[in-house]
Amino acid sequence: MPNLENLKKQAKLILRWHRDRHYPVAAQIREHLPRFLNMPDSEILAASFKLSDAQELVARQQGFASWQALKTGLSTISLKVKSSPSKSVSSKATIVSAEPQLLVTDIKRSCEFFREKLGFSLVFSYGRPPYYAQVGRDAARLNLRCVERPVIESTVRDREELLSASMTVATAGEIKLLFLEFQSAGVAFHQTLKKQPWGAKNFIVKDPDGNLLLFAGPAN
Repeated sequence: MPNLENLKKQAKLILRWHRDRHYPVAAQIREHLPRFLNMPDSEILAASFKLSDAQELVARQQGFASWQALKTGLSTISLKVKSSPSKSVSSKATIVSAEPQLLVTDIKRSCEFFREKLGFSLVFSYGRPPYYAQVGRDAARLNLRCVERPVIESTVRDREELLSASMTVATAGEIKLLFLEFQSAGVAFHQTLKKQPWGAKNFIVKDPDGNLLLFAGPAN
């Protein structure tokens, strides 16, 4: 169960990030606060943003409409837990997502590739000029980190099929649709759609930096 004191600290941290013009926080603000929905990062970071705004953001992240609703909800949950001693609260943390990091030599070029060829959207871009960014499509998130030169020799990567990321869809129909979508966009494939002996269908896309991206789904 979320701890109110920790959530208060989180809201203060978000407020500080906004005051420090920390670009990644702009994406969080835009995603969770409707009044910032159509504003670019620069306008969000220049706009008035108070502690109450940061608290509302935290509340919405937790599934509540407002900070007051969050406090009321947490209080209700706490009372239910106390009245049900037979139900133990897990003390083990749960990892809810993982985000692969791709090493690229040109952030702008990579973002354009993911947007225009693979149908991703830009979650955030950080730095002037940008050296770090995140792109997303549906539940998938990929972090892009700028480096001066490739860190893996391309022939070794291709020969050993050293994957940079693996993404999945739910059905055999979807993996075929996704392959056809990328094919019509002129994407370069390291491997076209193929049925594997372990019961999957997959294909591998090569990005402008040679990163190999596996897309997979069930064969049937």
